[in-house]
Amino acid sequence: MRLLVTGAAGMLGRDVVTAAGDAGHEVVGLARADLDITDADAVRAAVEAAHPDAVVNCAAWTDVDGAEEHEAAATVVNGDGAGNVATAAAAIGALAVHVSSDYVFDGTASEPYTEDAATGPQGAYGRSKLAGEDAVAAAGGRSAIVRSSWIFGPHGRNFVDTMRRVGAERDEVAVVNDQTGCPTYTGHLAAALVAIAERDVTGILHVAGTGSCTWFDLAVATFREAGITCRVRPQTTADLGRPAPRPAFSALASTRSDAPVLPAWRDGLRAHLARLEVRA
Repeated sequence: MRLLVTGAAGMLGRDVVTAAGDAGHEVVGLARADLDITDADAVRAAVEAAHPDAVVNCAAWTDVDGAEEHEAAATVVNGDGAGNVATAAAAIGALAVHVSSDYVFDGTASEPYTEDAATGPQGAYGRSKLAGEDAVAAAGGRSAIVRSSWIFGPHGRNFVDTMRRVGAERDEVAVVNDQTGCPTYTGHLAAALVAIAERDVTGILHVAGTGSCTWFDLAVATFREAGITCRVRPQTTADLGRPAPRPAFSALASTRSDAPVLPAWRDGLRAHLARLEVRA
């Protein structure tokens, strides 16, 4: 099949392009420099020119704290931009695969959120991502809205790599221990997005690393797997004092039999670290 990937130079987009190629598909990857998804006319022209069977939208505003200060700008990308991609895909009969976030939930649950759980984002970033979900659904074509969580990979800034760097520089680091989510490796998520396109799966799906942990747990595991000696001291979200609110609990689970099941988050962590070793 023929796939078009937007945001193809980003942390997730680069792995989706690779995963699609490895699966034997024809891939057209468009980075932000090639296509601004907020430009509806440009998106329509690009999709018509590529004429894919599916469009995987990995283009997004990902700066959570920045979104809190610039919510309108974040919503133009994550909301309107997502709608532009889905609308263009619908016009040619292509499946739109859209990547959303666990931040669309309010974080007050005590069990993992499933696809039918009520949304209620606490911050601007989550609201912008929910606007994107609504815009994709309103486009009227076939679409898969894929919510994921705590994404990390070798092609962009992420928590795991930050911990590797600061752990090598310090004897101790303080990490939040009152937020829980599902760390998700881009290599695993990318293959799942390609599989969703292959199978023409539609609707809302939760696809994240299996299992859950806190940022503190992820830091400890990162140091252990990377062989870094650094003590991790727990702190609260309030101690951190970030501009944007974060859901205290945003672990995801799926009730759908057709949703791809990713490996355990620890396996994703090991795979990520192994890739970094090869690249080094």
